[in-house]
Amino acid sequence: MDAAHLAFLFLAVGLIAFLYSSVGHAGASGYIATMTLFGLAPVIIRPTALVLNILVASIATFQFWRAGHFSWKLFWPFALLSIPAAYFGGHLQPSASVLRILIGLVLLFSAARLVFRRSDPPKLGTPSQPMAISVGAGLGFLSGLTGTGGGIFLTPLLLFCEWAHIRQAAAVSALFILVNSIAGLVGYFTAVHSIPSLGLLLAAAAIIGGTLGSHLGSRRFPPRAISILLAIVLTIAGAKLIFTR
Repeated sequence: MDAAHLAFLFLAVGLIAFLYSSVGHAGASGYIATMTLFGLAPVIIRPTALVLNILVASIATFQFWRAGHFSWKLFWPFALLSIPAAYFGGHLQPSASVLRILIGLVLLFSAARLVFRRSDPPKLGTPSQPMAISVGAGLGFLSGLTGTGGGIFLTPLLLFCEWAHIRQAAAVSALFILVNSIAGLVGYFTAVHSIPSLGLLLAAAAIIGGTLGSHLGSRRFPPRAISILLAIVLTIAGAKLIFTR
């Protein structure tokens, strides 16, 4: 990749990190789509996306936690089995075109629902621990399999089931993404025994974008703005999964 293409990729990663981190996500789906458009090989794309995910999710977790939106009680049942499941998914090297299309359609449907959501849920429920643990395991496996952190699936689930307010869902998803991205990257490394250096080159862009986006999302943006941003994120991710290979 020449210097001009690397510069454009650097800017794109920064913008994606800003957009995704404002809703408590880390941007793996956006990084994957961008690197695919730049013609990078899948063996580089997947681990690089996870490296960038870990950086941005760390920042987003800290920002949303510092702003007082994180709930350990809501987080731990979803995370309990998601971590080993993400490791297992990251260890696999599947051909999963049908799975990608189905997941993409789910994300697009979730985005459409968010457009019509006007505010936080008026009243919150609590998922049962067995349900949260089993759902978390499935989301963790999907996160490792697809090279994402799983928050792209967890956030809309928390909102649609009215288990969390918008910022609380973002805070829980940020840490969920972080632990699953680490597990997925470790699983990938045990299978391939190498990590591309591209992630280190793009780290500064991810850190700058992630810091700005998560600060504004955790403190400045109103809930309706976060819903619209999340809908945009889900649309990008869904389209990426359906239309790129």
